[in-house]
Amino acid sequence: MRRAENTNPAMLAWARETSGLSAEEAARKIGLSSSARSTAAGKLRALEAGETKPTRAQLEKIAKTYWQPLATFYLASPPSVGDRGVDFRRRARQTTKEDAARLNVLLRNLCARQRMVRSLLEDDEDTQPLSWVGSISQSMSIKKAARHIHAQLKIEDAEDFWRQQQTPESLFAALRRRIEELGVFVLLAGDLGSHHTAISEKGFRGFAIADDLAPFIVINSRDAKVARAFTLIHELAHIMLGKTGVSASPETTRPTTSEEKIERFCNDAASEFLLPEDALSAIARQANLDSAAEAISKLARGRNISEPLAAYRLWRADRISATMFRELLRIYGERWENVRRQQRENASGGPSYYKTQRARIGGALLKLVDRALHTNELTHTEAARILGVSSGTVGPLLGGHA
Repeated sequence: MRRAENTNPAMLAWARETSGLSAEEAARKIGLSSSARSTAAGKLRALEAGETKPTRAQLEKIAKTYWQPLATFYLASPPSVGDRGVDFRRRARQTTKEDAARLNVLLRNLCARQRMVRSLLEDDEDTQPLSWVGSISQSMSIKKAARHIHAQLKIEDAEDFWRQQQTPESLFAALRRRIEELGVFVLLAGDLGSHHTAISEKGFRGFAIADDLAPFIVINSRDAKVARAFTLIHELAHIMLGKTGVSASPETTRPTTSEEKIERFCNDAASEFLLPEDALSAIARQANLDSAAEAISKLARGRNISEPLAAYRLWRADRISATMFRELLRIYGERWENVRRQQRENASGGPSYYKTQRARIGGALLKLVDRALHTNELTHTEAARILGVSSGTVGPLLGGHA
């Protein structure tokens, strides 16, 4: 039985701990079995201590279980984390260990792809730094920040823009298109390649890389479509502040740390952009839950935004109390879980693989890679890495076939 002799046992332990798995859980997933001499977990610990070496087959299974490339286990020390910015999630510690581990792998992958894109753009003499990255500050009023976002997206007549958006999907598509025209790459990502590795929206809602050549916005594709417009503008606000990091849902507790204050600022700027004060002028302070829910539902339908966003905006505008806002979020959360459960039960067919991947990758990144392939600036292997797909799917994906 051939052994992988040159592996670093310390990397086996690091990779398991990074994946969030205990020795017992990992041994079971890898397929190790107990014997008279040792338990399955004991055998794994022996591998991690360097007392035995894994077989090639075991190493491949370990790599798949821990979501690591095989090369990881031959490194002398753990790879650098890279600049993933700040964790703006107040409740990050409450995230499940599975979500935390998967998010760690996803962010590492996305940062690597972003670095490749930046390198590609650096080699293009026509590429200029984006002056609007880092162009706002927290000293700005929320209204001024929202107006700045409007100006950058060239939305001159906001009401006319909103009248043109008939559905939450069309609103997101219109905003995404304008943001990509600014030079941002907007991606949807919520798993590590299959639904078995899905990351809940409770794990993260969005991720922004505030780079002046290749800014990235990543939205959790597992979240409700109606919620994506808010996350999109929220992450754009992060880039305009020049703040890289990962975000979660809005919180009602008062922000105390610098990270929490940044997150509140971006939440407020995005909610003001999508639901300005003028849209709230006819709404008085709500005294009971039913009347508040009715007002929120009407606002959400009229603007093609989510009810949690409308509720957040009313809370921040002092139309509802924090207690009422939290109760509404609980109700909306339960309803979303029921909807998602029904979707899983009734799932059948759906869009083709290529249509789904194009939607996730976004037009800006597809166009950049397509151009770079035609000018021989990228190989198919490099293009696949940037797009996050296998080499064999690059051609059909870019060619619009299948």
